[in-house]
Amino acid sequence: MTSTAFRFIALVTARACLLALVASLALPPTLAADPAEDEHGDHEHGVGLHGGLIVPLGRDSYHIEPVFEADGVLRLYLLGSDETRIHETQRQTLTAYVKPAGGRETVSMQIAADPQEGDADDKTSRFTGTLPESLRGIQVDVTIPNLRIEGERFRVGFTSAPPPEHAAMPAALADDESAKLFLTPGGKYTEADIAANGRLTAMRKFKGFQAKHDANPKPGDRLCPISETKANPLCAWVIGGKTYEFCCPPCVEEFVRMAKETPDDVKDPEAYVKR
Repeated sequence: MTSTAFRFIALVTARACLLALVASLALPPTLAADPAEDEHGDHEHGVGLHGGLIVPLGRDSYHIEPVFEADGVLRLYLLGSDETRIHETQRQTLTAYVKPAGGRETVSMQIAADPQEGDADDKTSRFTGTLPESLRGIQVDVTIPNLRIEGERFRVGFTSAPPPEHAAMPAALADDESAKLFLTPGGKYTEADIAANGRLTAMRKFKGFQAKHDANPKPGDRLCPISETKANPLCAWVIGGKTYEFCCPPCVEEFVRMAKETPDDVKDPEAYVKR
């Protein structure tokens, strides 16, 4: 073998060793990025108590629940790593960049600290802003590049509307309307049903209930009669002497109203099963 061939083999061997050394020193791919660069997290969570989709922050270190209300009002509820617990952070004004979903041109808006009852004097667990009029009533993408929590910076991104497969959830009733609906019989909803349900409204019976709307039920799973997402056996209600399962209390309200006003539309529980 010639000296030139030996030099070539030595060069290739040295290069392979160098690449192996670099690979062994590389940071493992599972290390979290800087929180300011973590926009969406890796997955979506369920629907929160206020009706908004739960968005994870910083690998589930925190969560926010964005809620789009009437007249373009946007509220952000800050939650802890356990998304059932409220989390407070320092008061601050957030700048959000909003655009039509899938669009390119953004409009900036301010989202100010809006403390809830019980928040510490210098803290807030809620932020509130108002969408520009041109972006109300349509699906929008929202990006907040700088949210500070516990001294860390997070980049937040979410969309105003749930995925298409999610059915729209009815709004909860006011207390007096709810009492009238649940505590008076009518149609297929009987006095015996009222007693079986503990003479309570759905919002009172399921106070603190965490809805997890699963839009991908498996065959054989029970379905919420209203949203057609996977039903939760912990959110059950007796109607016409039969037990129905729902995804959340507002859907119970809607179904009881149907049982009273259009009873012929109410099917047996076995009809609300994923085929």
